[in-house]
Order: sequence, then structure tokens, then C-alpha cells
Amino acid sequence: MPTDQAIRAALALTPASPTRARIIDITTTGRRTGRPRRIEIFFYRVHGRYYLNSGLLSPPSWYANLRAHPEFVFHLKNGVRADLRAHARPVTDPQERLTVFTAVVDDLNQPSNPGTIAQPTNLADWLRTSRLVEVTFPGGPA
Repeated sequence: MPTDQAIRAALALTPASPTRARIIDITTTGRRTGRPRRIEIFFYRVHGRYYLNSGLLSPPSWYANLRAHPEFVFHLKNGVRADLRAHARPVTDPQERLTVFTAVVDDLNQPSNPGTIAQPTNLADWLRTSRLVEVTFPGGPA
């Protein structure tokens, strides 16, 4: 079982964090079926908070599932394996979205970006097409 310190370290992303450190799985509850649905997704840390996002034009299933059932499991899998109870809050406020996506895009567009997303990344595209949720961990991440 991973230590609280190992979990905190896995969640402590910085602009220098490699792409694989940002990849997790989440298990949501299907909005129609009530069955568990597990997918791989990127997470981001902005101003000490955690976020998931997707750049699809139509609402992805994970986003619709979290809107219907905000409790889910956040599966760390790189460097440490841990299943964390989590809660999702859709971020719809335009100013909050701007603040979060500005930080994410700045991170992705840095010259030393260790990520695999094509550069330059355009903020307007992310604001227009991305779904965004803030992730909190009831009782803390570890």
C-alpha cells in the first residue's frame, strides 16, 4: 500500500512533470446504466487544485457521467498505484475556466515542455471545446 507521502508526491505536478505523470484512470458511474466505467485521462494541477479536461466538441461520456454522479475513483498509476475517492465539480464559470486553461496552456507551451501535446497549444481552442472539472478528495488526497 502506498504511503500518504508517495500519493502526495504523485499529485504534486509541476511544469517539469513528464507526460506519463499526468496520466491517470478514472472510474465513473454510468449515467444511464449505473455501471462502472473506467477510462484513461490527463489531469492537471493549477494553483494547488486538480482538474480533468477533455477537448472533444461533444460532451464525452466521462463528463456526462460525472455531471450525473460526481463521486468517482481517481486511479494513480505512474510511480505509485493508488485508488482515491474523489468528487468532481464541473467548471462552467467563464473566468474560472480562463484562469485554469491559461495556466494549463502556458505549461504546455513552455519551450521545455516534456509533454506530447502539439505546440503551440491555442487557449481559444481549449476555452471553446474543452470540458473541465475540478477534482477534490474528501478528507484529503491521502
